[in-house]
Amino acid sequence: MNNQWVRLMLCVALLGLTSVWTFAQDDTSNNSKGQVRNITGCLTKSGGGDEYLLTGNDGSTWEIHENNAVNLASHLNQTVRLRGVVSNEKAHDMKEDAKDMASDTGATKRKGEHGHLKATEIKKVSESCQ
Repeated sequence: MNNQWVRLMLCVALLGLTSVWTFAQDDTSNNSKGQVRNITGCLTKSGGGDEYLLTGNDGSTWEIHENNAVNLASHLNQTVRLRGVVSNEKAHDMKEDAKDMASDTGATKRKGEHGHLKATEIKKVSESCQ
């Protein structure tokens, strides 16, 4: 009887560790739409305060808030190359996947990606937007 309990406890522990390990795996596939982005496009003012809009050359649009890492105001109405981290990566990925599925089924036309970025680096490409 004692030997059966030990076996049962070992099986439960193994199952628990396997489950935890499975959920803890990091998704390193290239299918992720999140993570760090490098976008070239036109930086304009959006709304009031510290809100900006980057319209990428690929048709994507990104909302960006001024932060201490970059000075967005000095690049207003310029073509820039911006590096940033997607905010709420998992929610962003799910939204973009849903847009992809709707486009694949013909329910909607595929529009450029839209999201929120936390800018980490910015470089001027051109004095004006084209």
